[in-house]
Amino acid sequence: MTSDSFIDSGLRTVRIEREAIDDLLGRIGKEFSEACQLISDCKGRIVVTGMGKSGHIAHKIAATLASTGTPSFFVHPGEASHGDLGMITSTDVVLAISNSGNTTEIATILPLIKRMGTPLISMSGNASSILATQADINLDISISKEACPLGLAPTSSTTVTLVMGDALAVALLEAKGFSEEDFAFSHPGGTLGRKLLLKVSDVMHTGDRVPKVRQGTPLSEGLMEISKKGLGLTAIIDDNDKLAGLFTDGDLRRAFDARLDLTTTVIDDLMTRQCKTINADVLAAEALNVMEQNKITGLLVTDSKKENLVGVIHMHDLLRAGVI
Repeated sequence: MTSDSFIDSGLRTVRIEREAIDDLLGRIGKEFSEACQLISDCKGRIVVTGMGKSGHIAHKIAATLASTGTPSFFVHPGEASHGDLGMITSTDVVLAISNSGNTTEIATILPLIKRMGTPLISMSGNASSILATQADINLDISISKEACPLGLAPTSSTTVTLVMGDALAVALLEAKGFSEEDFAFSHPGGTLGRKLLLKVSDVMHTGDRVPKVRQGTPLSEGLMEISKKGLGLTAIIDDNDKLAGLFTDGDLRRAFDARLDLTTTVIDDLMTRQCKTINADVLAAEALNVMEQNKITGLLVTDSKKENLVGVIHMHDLLRAGVI
């Protein structure tokens, strides 16, 4: 094959599978709505099953449902006949996937599913098949042809099945009012989880690691505190330990530009009195937004009254935590 032949083959595959997906648009109707309602009303879990390539797609659909607020897991239909059927209860809903609808391993467990009274939703490309006719609801995933030129390898059929599964998951997600924070709780190890679950209190510096000096401190001593703590800033507190202001590297550059005497100038003369602060209980992502909006690299963390200094958070802390 030539380079052009490979490209033509790839483009033909994409076109065939795109047409198969387009055909789904006319099938998102009454049965789809009933399937969503049945799953939404489920008191147990959604048990997704499928054999072969349909099984691989079933694994993905189960994972997508579970991560978007619909408790779900995969059961191999062959293993179900040898004990795993005990994982299914009458409070569950079974979602069985088979393009032919006559897969032996699935047909074998159908009578047992029906005997338990477990609701059954099928995804099949054959409306007259055993699976489709025995299901409470059948979702039509039929295709006109596979992208495979031999018509043998599941290609368009698996793509359409995956899209139908995604459609179910998204419809249920929206119906439940599933939020970004809900998603993060299912993905605590991912970047989104870190962004949405970490609070300022989880990453801020506290105690002796917080750079701070008292009002009236000579500028030179303030610079030593900044250098010692290494955050490019220091808080200034009054005699009652209340936050009075902030002094940063930027203020130091302005002091040099003004040729001020660092030994006689007190830090109060250059500090920012109405400085940006943040509460320890807010999400770290919000601290990042404040920093980006104000083009700063650090924030003092205060109590709810914005009077008492409780910590400091730096852009580098957010970077290390994976929030950025």
